[in-house]
Amino acid sequence: MAEHASEKNDHDIAGDKAEARAPSEFNVRSCLATAGAALSYFVTVGLLNAFGIFQEYYQSTLIPDHTPFQISWLGAFPTFAVFLFAPAAGILADKIGPTIPITAGSVLLLIAIFMISLCKTYWQLFLAQGVLMGVGMSFVAIPASGIVPAYFVKNRALVSGIPVAGSSLGGVIWPIAFDQMLHKDGISFAWSMRIGGFIMMPLLAICILTVKKPAKKPIASPDEAATSTSSDEATGKPANDTPKARAEHMKVLRTPPFLLLAAGLVVALFGFFTPFFYISTYAVSLGMSPSVAFYFVSIVNGASLFGRVLPGIVADKWGRFNILVVSMVIAGVVAFCWTTETSVAGLVTWTIAYGFASGAILSLQIACATTLADASIASSAIGIIMGSTSLGGLFGSPIAGALLKHGYIALACWSGSLLLVGAALIAASRFVQDRRLTARV
Repeated sequence: MAEHASEKNDHDIAGDKAEARAPSEFNVRSCLATAGAALSYFVTVGLLNAFGIFQEYYQSTLIPDHTPFQISWLGAFPTFAVFLFAPAAGILADKIGPTIPITAGSVLLLIAIFMISLCKTYWQLFLAQGVLMGVGMSFVAIPASGIVPAYFVKNRALVSGIPVAGSSLGGVIWPIAFDQMLHKDGISFAWSMRIGGFIMMPLLAICILTVKKPAKKPIASPDEAATSTSSDEATGKPANDTPKARAEHMKVLRTPPFLLLAAGLVVALFGFFTPFFYISTYAVSLGMSPSVAFYFVSIVNGASLFGRVLPGIVADKWGRFNILVVSMVIAGVVAFCWTTETSVAGLVTWTIAYGFASGAILSLQIACATTLADASIASSAIGIIMGSTSLGGLFGSPIAGALLKHGYIALACWSGSLLLVGAALIAASRFVQDRRLTARV
């Protein structure tokens, strides 16, 4: 045991020295790819986070003959589609590069946005906003988020949070923009959607132009570097380029650490979105005006932006799985405290706390998945992780809506308990990798 610990310490010291000698991971190409990925999340998941404003408009104006439960599926199904098509988008991006999938997804997304502007009935909205938009978003966001980890090893958790933070920024800006157009400036729903589409066009073009694979093999850890060097000398080509090596790398997706990580995220995602979708209605139930309650969605997304970036700094130093588990536990505890806040100040404080604590979950899931997988299959790993959580995106919020008849305390218990169970499964994944409590996994 002492010899094993000594070997570990020697390895850590050697790794630290190698990191000190390694060139900076931040260069023009890697920073542009990261910025492009952040824009991809801004126009995709960020728009999904704005569904609250569509829910209110559809319910009061466009399709008032449908129940809130029926209308909620127009927001739940595109979230499900993003996750459902994530494995296909990720595997395709690994095989042919991100440009073609992102371009195809951008075309589908823009068609969907302009078709929504023409919709008059529920089934038209479901096909355009629920199906077509969700598929297009998946093929934009997933390939982009899978490319960024290929540029980074030492700072992977920090940088993985930046693209996901783009969705939080979108969750702040898109609701305010559509609220202003629909309710303040007197712009019709059709032209509000078209304006949104015109805004997306240059942003998606930037994504297509900037999200590229690294020009050379990404910076590797000491062990990976040694393995790669010996392979290059023996074959004259990178080991990751051979189909046999790729098949070997794919085996990690069937190992206990990866499966437990996926299981933990599946459970957690069933309860994760509940506060995001119901914080405004909870505020209204307390007697707050709708104009005040509306801004809680922007507040939770704004706090989530910082929660998706800052914990990554700590995670790169103390272990990505460690910080993911801690963040999920804190988010679960905060969720249990939801209904204890009944004043505006108290609810703002709670919203900031939940947004920040839960923010790390979406960013660190990418960092953890790509830590277990080789860089050559990063998009596949992210796609499979997100694909496995698709059911949570589809059924989590409707189940919460069904529980609402028992009061918001039921929603708090639903969200908090699932987050804690998910944290336990991810903790199991962490201890399968290394049983030492002090290990930086």
